[in-house]
Amino acid sequence: MAARSGKDYIERLKNNPPETWIGNEKVTDPTTHPLIAPAVKSTAHLYDLQLEESKKDYMLFQGEDNDLHGTQFLVPRSREDLKKRRLMHKEWADATYGMMGRSSDFMTAQLTAWSSNAHFFGEYAQNVLDYFEYVKENDLYLTHVLINPQVDRSQPPSKQPDEFTYLGVVRETDEGLIVRGAKMLATAGPYTDEVLVWPFTNQNLSEADEKYAVSFAIPMSTPGLRLIAREPYTRDSKFDHPLASQFDELDGVLVFDDVLVPWERVFVYKDVDRINEIRNITHTFTAHQTSVRLLSKMQFLAGVTMRATELVNTNQFLHVQDAIGEITTYIELCRGAIIASEATAEPNEQGIYVPNFAPISAIRNSGNRWYPRIREIMQQILAGGLMYQPANEGIFDSPVSGDVDKYFRGADVSAYEKIKIFKIASDIAVSDFGSRHELYERYYAGDPLFLRAGTQYKGYDKSECYALVDKLANSYDLPVKS
Repeated sequence: MAARSGKDYIERLKNNPPETWIGNEKVTDPTTHPLIAPAVKSTAHLYDLQLEESKKDYMLFQGEDNDLHGTQFLVPRSREDLKKRRLMHKEWADATYGMMGRSSDFMTAQLTAWSSNAHFFGEYAQNVLDYFEYVKENDLYLTHVLINPQVDRSQPPSKQPDEFTYLGVVRETDEGLIVRGAKMLATAGPYTDEVLVWPFTNQNLSEADEKYAVSFAIPMSTPGLRLIAREPYTRDSKFDHPLASQFDELDGVLVFDDVLVPWERVFVYKDVDRINEIRNITHTFTAHQTSVRLLSKMQFLAGVTMRATELVNTNQFLHVQDAIGEITTYIELCRGAIIASEATAEPNEQGIYVPNFAPISAIRNSGNRWYPRIREIMQQILAGGLMYQPANEGIFDSPVSGDVDKYFRGADVSAYEKIKIFKIASDIAVSDFGSRHELYERYYAGDPLFLRAGTQYKGYDKSECYALVDKLANSYDLPVKS
């Protein structure tokens, strides 16, 4: 098979729906459910984009089977291949204004990293390689679950109130493993094809936690698998909620009720050391993708803020210019780090070019501060403009529409034009949808404290810093006494 279309994606999802619960409602068809269908439609649009004739040069590549596959599956053999991956990531990120953090190319970036380091998985290495090919051949969309539910974070999996509070292996069978328990946060889970599971924790597992040291992938429609979703932020009106009406990625807890995992889908089993180390081979390609997505998102927020201040002429004030300048500073630092990660990439032992992790790690450890700060800037300089816009689009066809035309206009634009922009800004800066995005950017990569300490200090190459100190310290000694 080759790269699929949006229609192909929807048809497969309709025929293999995940079991999703929104409150007491069981979703039977995510492709038509009013709270999920908008995200399905937005995802289908991404699949259609990769087939557009004008974009095929960087959205597709020809595989060894002579089929055209999505560039999200391109294993880079040169720095040009990394650039091609960046262009693909940017195309998809721009299409959702950076608002779909778990679009298909996030998880395929992770699978690219795993397949590029397949030897790490020991006896299950071939399973990883085969699974990557399977996902590529079928152009599948994956969610993933890493984190344990917040039950008792002070205790390891083996000391929770119930033995299978957290996901663990119940028993082995000839067909595979039977697993039970829960994991979170299955972002986009209600409209994905499969789920990749692996434990991620800041506290290493011990030998007592062996049954929880398991990683695998299965279809989201597997019997016994169900997702308990958070409250959706999807809204009906695109005018009143231009982002929430299209891009709400439902999150939830994934429950495994004695689910069968076939042996060929097992990647790690009863190997505590590998689970504790797996993060070290995972983040390079995903950090590349998430940095590109953050770039799009920050550019979008900057554009909305610029346009909103221009409509009311506050852009002429120095403090407003300074605040927006802070946003554009973050944009250029992000852009520079992405390009640096590609330009300084080196091939691994398999000849695969891996992005230099140092610069994009710095972005991952900065974006979780930058994004909340940008949102704060929008609140500060757009101020009451975020709060007083009319309740809904019906106001333009009401007895008070004349009041709206007079009192809601901008300096040189109509009320309609001004309200339209401020509705976008409000969806980002003060809505429940916008608040979820701030939380997402803070924590999607893990605990910021452990991330910064781990990658920017413990794992950081300190040699150049020390070399400068040593150069000076070694250049002089105490005077020799005569």
